[in-house]
Amino acid sequence: MMKRNLKYIFLIPALFAVVTVFIFAVLYQKNSDKDYREVAQRSYRIFSPACPLKADFAGEKMPLDLFYVHESLDREIMINTFMHASTILMFKRANRWFPLIEPILKKNKVPDDFKFLALAESNFYNVVSPSKAEGFWQFLKPTAIHYGLEVNEEVDERYNVSKATEAACKYFLESYEKYGNWTLVAASFNRGQDGISDALENQKAKNFYDLYLNEETSRYIYRIVAIKEIYGNPVQYGLYLRASDFYPVIPTYTIEINTPIRDLPEFALKNNLSVKVFRDFNPWLRKYTLTNKLNKKYQIVLPKEGAIHTEYLQKNLINSDTYFHDTLKINEIH
Repeated sequence: MMKRNLKYIFLIPALFAVVTVFIFAVLYQKNSDKDYREVAQRSYRIFSPACPLKADFAGEKMPLDLFYVHESLDREIMINTFMHASTILMFKRANRWFPLIEPILKKNKVPDDFKFLALAESNFYNVVSPSKAEGFWQFLKPTAIHYGLEVNEEVDERYNVSKATEAACKYFLESYEKYGNWTLVAASFNRGQDGISDALENQKAKNFYDLYLNEETSRYIYRIVAIKEIYGNPVQYGLYLRASDFYPVIPTYTIEINTPIRDLPEFALKNNLSVKVFRDFNPWLRKYTLTNKLNKKYQIVLPKEGAIHTEYLQKNLINSDTYFHDTLKINEIH
């Protein structure tokens, strides 16, 4: 009997210890969660980005003294500032494609700001819109053909960046003859010349900022200018990016063909490339064959030897954009 009572005497303190530990664990968990939330509240900060006091598209001033113009730009500045992944990827890819697009715009006497239109259209991905607009410049098939691009089952030059940029320049210059205003030219690229012309006539307006338009077109210019503003002043909008963060230009060379290619995968392999890499550099070739019955001349783009390897590109970094930090001292970021 004595032994049985002793067993219970030792069991009671053990049980008490377990209950005590459990209570303290629960209390600690509550305190820990409370402390965690307090630290999060103290540490997490979101600030409204500054809307610029002055802004322009292609040298044409944006009338930011009008409240709806200011608020429309402010909206796009905020959206593109806080869509960090999308905005950073845009700029990474812009570093690769701007050097190809800029000289074509300059040669055609089209303002440099139109490169931001292409960036806003596609983020420099070969996307297909719900309306079947395709390529970096998002041409619809009839428009692409009208401005000299070949579009068929085998070849779609909307995906040829150089040719598509030339076609876009033709559109811009033709539209400028019509409107005499680059902002309206850009808006018409989204809405169409008929849509902008009808809106100007029906509303008795003379400029883009006085037009009442559908939401997509009414936001279009503001988005382009917001992207341009953030790209030109990245640190002001919290983007601390180094030159090494960007996707470099990949060195290439071209070969001209004027005969059919009956087997594109075989053609790629003969040039020591996989079909994947070959298509990445020539996305305008849409099939595994190129019939070319008329013996038309085509320019095939191929990467230089070794240029598809990351190590090669890092050693031969091309086009380090001066807008961004070549070197970034972490202690400068507060």
